[in-house]
Amino acid sequence: MTGRLAALVLLHGMYMNGSSWQPWVDRAGARGHQCHAPSWPFHDGDPATLRRQIDPGLGRLTIGAVTDHLKAFLDTLPEAPVLIGHSIGGLLVQKLVNDGYGAAGVAISPAPPRGIVSFDPNFFQANLPHLNPFAGNRPVIMTPSRFHYAFANTLTPAQSATGFEQYVVPESRNVPRSTLTRQGAITFRTPHPPLLFLAGDRDHLTPASMVRKNVAAYPAPAGTVEFQEFAGRSHFICNEPGWEEVADHALDWVAGLGES
Repeated sequence: MTGRLAALVLLHGMYMNGSSWQPWVDRAGARGHQCHAPSWPFHDGDPATLRRQIDPGLGRLTIGAVTDHLKAFLDTLPEAPVLIGHSIGGLLVQKLVNDGYGAAGVAISPAPPRGIVSFDPNFFQANLPHLNPFAGNRPVIMTPSRFHYAFANTLTPAQSATGFEQYVVPESRNVPRSTLTRQGAITFRTPHPPLLFLAGDRDHLTPASMVRKNVAAYPAPAGTVEFQEFAGRSHFICNEPGWEEVADHALDWVAGLGES
């Protein structure tokens, strides 16, 4: 990446699609980055339309299938990009880098790989509804009230409702369930390009303490791993007010790679 700007591939998490990255695409594009924000299978389209017309195939989607989908996309690019992902997208950054994809990675409030756990009560309350073993393969329909608690707890109810309407899509229960299997495993000792982890100190879904455990799982000889925690941020860290500070920190870090 020396001497020129890296291309960026932005990976969304659960209940979102590629459109959630548009503010970041605009900001990074203004810096001269070429950006891609691919949606997962069954996630492409207008969020409001997707909430009204749920594809039954969504319920069978797993993180392994999403990983394969993204690898196929990355294989079409002329060179390895920097991967930036949020939530399950952050875990996908870890998985893809683990498998040799990406020139570097930024994992923002990443979902935990297999074996990384949190005992924070908010973590269980925010995550258990979409893991419900009695719900079969029915897609999860996020509600505005649960979105406010799980994603946007730093916002007012009105602000959270606006975010819900703009970004939220239905989701597969089998994506988070499959992170508990080999599909969600990371071999932390595998040599890797530089990684940056970002977290919010008020995140209910992926508490900052759990993100720190994730960071600490990488042994120093495997490669550079950095961590930054942001005050007053929820899981909606990439879109809530103040997202620009988070985006600029990530983009400045990427720029620093190009100067090294």
